[in-house]
Amino acid sequence: MINILIRQAKRVDPVSQKEDVIDLHIKSGKIADIGSNLSIPDAEIVEAKGLHLFPGLIDLHTHFREPGFEAKETIASGAQAALRGGFVASVSMPNTNPPCDHQSVIDNIIRKAKEVPYHIFPSGTISKGREGKELSEMADLQNAGIVAVTDDGDWVEDSLLMRRAMEYASMLDLIVMSHCEDKKLAAKGVMNEGFNSTQFGMRGIPSASEEVAVSRDIELVRLTGAKLHLCHLSTARSVELVRRAKAEKLSVTAEVTPHHLTLTDDAVEGYNTNTKMNPPLRTAADVEALREGLHDGTIDCVSTDHAPHTQEEKMLEFDQAPFGVIGLETALAIVLTELHHQKKWPLVKIAQIMSLRPAEILKLNSGFGRIEKGAQANLTLVDVNREWAVSAEDFSSKSRNSCFMKRKLKGKVAATICAGKLWKYS
Repeated sequence: MINILIRQAKRVDPVSQKEDVIDLHIKSGKIADIGSNLSIPDAEIVEAKGLHLFPGLIDLHTHFREPGFEAKETIASGAQAALRGGFVASVSMPNTNPPCDHQSVIDNIIRKAKEVPYHIFPSGTISKGREGKELSEMADLQNAGIVAVTDDGDWVEDSLLMRRAMEYASMLDLIVMSHCEDKKLAAKGVMNEGFNSTQFGMRGIPSASEEVAVSRDIELVRLTGAKLHLCHLSTARSVELVRRAKAEKLSVTAEVTPHHLTLTDDAVEGYNTNTKMNPPLRTAADVEALREGLHDGTIDCVSTDHAPHTQEEKMLEFDQAPFGVIGLETALAIVLTELHHQKKWPLVKIAQIMSLRPAEILKLNSGFGRIEKGAQANLTLVDVNREWAVSAEDFSSKSRNSCFMKRKLKGKVAATICAGKLWKYS
């Protein structure tokens, strides 16, 4: 029987946009009481004075790699990495092997997540085999438990197929998540197209490859009325396109990653393959536009796009190495360091973009994104002033491909409570 008393934590409430000091009692996995000076016999005491209590973080974009790529990550190792980073739930991406285009694959993912336990909300593929030719059986996948459809990693180039996908998803009230990149325009580039790509002798990926795809998908929302979620935006023009779509009341939401919020293509100097991701790191002007869009609500949330790879893969030459970086264990600290400590964003804003808004997009119950009596206990205790340096030896993830290695950060997760179960971290 889980019986935990958290004492004197400073609650960060993204709903009321206030902070207050509380005691919180967790019993049988739920928040049994919230108050002051609570006394609970036989409870495990968590002294939280000086710590901030956030609603558990939610990642709308996680690659757990299982089934098929267990050398990179498993559901168990990925979930442990997520918990260490303060996350209690993730939307898993379907680019597994086999891909998530059949009920049996979804069933297996959900079963393994319950063994951790960790909340995984699977996405299914838009097209069978993620080949962009024939629609997946979305209704069957929804019955198995998916919350969204996406061919993540591959943009659906066929506009008619994407229209039909949006119409089908709308009938089921499913979110369509789009990895916006016109691969013909990207032309096998490996970093942002611009001065640095020329200087470093690398094939470039133009901003237009993303913006053309964003524009088309928004127009299909106008046509179909579908719910569209745009993954990992990276350019200023993309932000402006989303801003205009929201002004027109189109059902469009968007995310940005910590690395696109904080790094530019200058980081590629030295050819560190941990700075190779898709979409690529862009310019300082793009970073500023992404931050502005996140601050004003144009971009809804921060997602990690946690994309583990083996060390052997990332040791290849830059143009041969795979795209992707891990991020579950550093995301909150990066956001706290860059946006709270340096830019003075309030903590309630951080809780909104990393917990409340993802919960609202997924239409989750009160156990997510909020701290309320009677709700399932999904919470994150954070020492927002603790300084630490990113180290490969400290990762719970099986992979080490972080673009923030050795970076000094301020803000660290002290404990995560997921489904009422407590994990403490030193």
